Amino acid sequence: MKTNSDKALRDHVLFLLGGGGAHVTFDDAIKGIPPKLRGKKPNGLPHSCWSLLEHLRLAQRDILEFSRNKKHVSPDWPSGYWPSSDASPSNAAWNASIQNFRKDLKTMQALVANPKTDLFARIPWGDGQTILREALLLADHNSYHLGQLLDVRRLLGAWPSSD
Repeated sequence: MKTNSDKALRDHVLFLLGGGGAHVTFDDAIKGIPPKLRGKKPNGLPHSCWSLLEHLRLAQRDILEFSRNKKHVSPDWPSGYWPSSDASPSNAAWNASIQNFRKDLKTMQALVANPKTDLFARIPWGDGQTILREALLLADHNSYHLGQLLDVRRLLGAWPSSD
């Protein structure tokens, strides 16, 4: 019984990390953003597509590294979690950010999927965090900012219409 419920919990968390269901996936949210709009901020919103992409990458990296590396030092808040510019410095930087986000997400998913990972054990270098808590934090954080990314895209006219 414990093995079945453990697998079910891991499957649920992996589903949340992957997006979908009631949330857009990372790949769908990021697909097809025209380069000329990546650094634009719509009126009334504080972020561009680039700043949201980089924030997602930087925050996810911090959560992942905290979860698996006792020597990890988190960046300063908030400056270490946001890019210094609204615009990507290059197409290569844009593509690298996407690839690094995907890589780190897969690494967190592998950590959660590994039956040797005790999802409920306290992370020894933390102050009460568990891998389960960090994975749920990551899923929640990604979902929130992917929603913001969709709002930016809609206001910039860069989200496919549902017509």
